[in-house]
Amino acid sequence: MHKRHTEGWSRREFLGVTLAGATGLLGLRPDLVAAEPPETTTLRLARNDFDLCIAPQFVAEQLLRDEGFTDVQYIKKDGVVWHEIMLASGEADISMSFLPNTLIYLDKGAPIVLLAGGHIGCLELLGSERVHSLRDLKGKTVAVFDLQLGPISFISSMAAYVGLSYEDINWVVYSPAESMQLLAEGKIDAFLVFPPEQQELRRKKVEHVHTVLNGTLDRPWSQYFCCVVAGNREFVRKHPVATKRAVRAILKGADLCGREPEQAARLLIDKGYTNNYEILLQALKEIPYGKWREYNPEDTVRFYALRLHEAGMIKSTPQKIISEGTDWRFLNELKKEMKG
Repeated sequence: MHKRHTEGWSRREFLGVTLAGATGLLGLRPDLVAAEPPETTTLRLARNDFDLCIAPQFVAEQLLRDEGFTDVQYIKKDGVVWHEIMLASGEADISMSFLPNTLIYLDKGAPIVLLAGGHIGCLELLGSERVHSLRDLKGKTVAVFDLQLGPISFISSMAAYVGLSYEDINWVVYSPAESMQLLAEGKIDAFLVFPPEQQELRRKKVEHVHTVLNGTLDRPWSQYFCCVVAGNREFVRKHPVATKRAVRAILKGADLCGREPEQAARLLIDKGYTNNYEILLQALKEIPYGKWREYNPEDTVRFYALRLHEAGMIKSTPQKIISEGTDWRFLNELKKEMKG
């Protein structure tokens, strides 16, 4: 391999190469890039402590600028602030988000609209020697770091799928680091991890801890998006051209993560999102970023809405959420434009 590849690319070099070949690689026609300009040149995206699940929107920064956004802002707040909260409040215009979280907020009437699927496979349920299946969670102690959103929404969905209720599980609140230690010591029975934590833990080979469910491999979870692209409803209403351009850039970012993981990892390192290249690269290679073309996001919404309804976490029917909280017109157009 050429020396440049082994030493890494700078942000400018990486984007210069990838964007120059974007027309062929991502199926984008030049006339589409030169089409109607966005109604606004400012775009705000949510950013928490670096979460690999939404790497495409970080990789997409220069792609967003090429779409006509001259002021691209990644809004970060102290502590754990879910992207859905920032979308609902209008602090962020567009962002990738965890689907169950977003459904919970839509059920509360939050002004959020789902725009496209993101990717699958960014979750892994780890268990002690007392838990070998989802049904084994009944009566067991499961750690989460929030009793309303995040891992608890995914685990509740999983439990509902096998007939368990929210009340069947003993929920406790710990940080991911504390949860791993307690699981290794046998003091809790399960917790859910996301990239890059799951890759880091896998390398450590912690005794008495094993994978109960892998979202990339195990059905039905591997058949549905875990992360989606969503927008603030008012922003989408006022700025349809900007919305489409933003979604296009993020989906192109997903393609780049999936097809060029080495360069994407180097870009994220250069931008300071993380400093562990090997773990980052491993995670980028494992997450199926290209599924946004193949999977139907409406099927995903229906599946998770049913599970969350069964778990008692939302009251809305899947059809109500689909009719009031989704807008697939941008995605449908982009699928035709970005073939390949």
